[in-house]
Amino acid sequence: MCFPYRYIQAECCIFGHQSSFFMNTDTLKQLYLKYTGKLPETVEALPGAGSNRKYYRLKGTVPCVGVSGTSPEENAAFIYMAGHFRKKGLPVPEVYAVSDDRLHYLQEDLGDIQLFQLIRQTRQKETLDTELMNLLERTVRLLPRFQFEGGAGMDFGRCYPPVTFNRRSILWDLNYFKYCFLKTTGLEFEENALEDDFERMCDTLLNDAAGETFMYRDFQSRNVMIKDGTPFFIDFQGGRKGPFYYDVASFLWQAKANFPDSVRQHLADEYLDALQKYKAIGKDEFTARLRHFVLFRTLQVLGAYGFRGYFEQKSHFIESVPFAIGNLRKLLESDFSEYPYLCETLRRMTELPRFAYERNKRKLTVTVMSFSYRKGIPEDTNGNGGGYVFDCRAIHNPGRYEQYKTLTGLDGPVIRFLEEDGEITAFLSHVDALVDTHVDRFIERGFTHLSVCFGCTGGQHRSVYSAQHVAEHLHEKFNVNVRLIHREQHIEKFFESKASL
Repeated sequence: MCFPYRYIQAECCIFGHQSSFFMNTDTLKQLYLKYTGKLPETVEALPGAGSNRKYYRLKGTVPCVGVSGTSPEENAAFIYMAGHFRKKGLPVPEVYAVSDDRLHYLQEDLGDIQLFQLIRQTRQKETLDTELMNLLERTVRLLPRFQFEGGAGMDFGRCYPPVTFNRRSILWDLNYFKYCFLKTTGLEFEENALEDDFERMCDTLLNDAAGETFMYRDFQSRNVMIKDGTPFFIDFQGGRKGPFYYDVASFLWQAKANFPDSVRQHLADEYLDALQKYKAIGKDEFTARLRHFVLFRTLQVLGAYGFRGYFEQKSHFIESVPFAIGNLRKLLESDFSEYPYLCETLRRMTELPRFAYERNKRKLTVTVMSFSYRKGIPEDTNGNGGGYVFDCRAIHNPGRYEQYKTLTGLDGPVIRFLEEDGEITAFLSHVDALVDTHVDRFIERGFTHLSVCFGCTGGQHRSVYSAQHVAEHLHEKFNVNVRLIHREQHIEKFFESKASL
């Protein structure tokens, strides 16, 4: 069967997740009872983010969000900072109650509207509407207040894990990129030469004192909630003492926000204007310093995408890679002569065939993916809200037989099993007809993205075979880019449109 993305909700079907849900909600219910005197009427799991924290909406006498984390130190940092910021009159959620072990707490419910969601709705346009632009301007003008007023009087010793942006933390992030992303591409590079440029980047980023400035670190539109038309800041527990440039780079160059250059420049000017109250700095000096932090932040983000996506198998991080690679390509058009070997390596990396889809953005790119239903349906991150998810679980499963259990749908014995059985051939004949019609119409209308996903129980046999078949079929039949991802095998391949070859 096939379903458009908008009709599908991912299900949690792993017993470990269910056990964790009941354990967390029982603790949060008791915390709610202790705080309000009554049990909550309902408890609803909320979508997770990049961390291991779990979020739940508790409805009752006092609507709130319950948080269950795995690190009491990280939770303690958030709780302290939230209290500190509220005393400064800054818009952050109030923390209502904390468990004795500091693994669980209740905080103010700010609703469901992320600034990122509003950006995503208009990402296909060249300009942003007036209301959204106003929210973005208010957000960036609030940032210096957090950095300078929020930094004043803060006990940075309570930050988690490091208390300051220093050489060690910079090298951690640069090596995060090297080991979790760059090495996964298979690109050959000279490690000593790369480390020399990493050291030079450290010197550049640390060449002026940060003072008592609070560096949010993960300042991005996903961490800004809109309540009653006002931006509220969340997820600042990773903050520390550090330079204000980092947060500007993090927000304006957030990969999936994908701001047009004109919008990025306008918001940088708004931030710089608000900054003058706290630190007088000219535009030329600000821009010259900012570019180094943009490059550094982009590498740090790619490291996170590699770890969270390729190693932890969180699909929305994998799907964010094209946006970050696009940012990196634009950055490398500037002069970064301070880091010659690093830039040479990055240019070679962005030219790899697996990243070629960013070169031909105006042509339709069809993303074809295989996945396991146990690990959730892939998120549609292209902003179209369209595409297909085909369920392969009704097809005879080779994974039920011992001789095929260690193989995938790319292996000869599994291919022969499926084709000789015949069920998958009939299934894919219907799929091809549906997808071909869709591709024809998308080409005609000038659309740039279409998603076609295949799921089965383990994401190993039937879905892999189906995705491989459809990707090769589309590449042979149409003049489109095809991006093939076998999510559970960590395999990605790009078929560039024939006109570009």
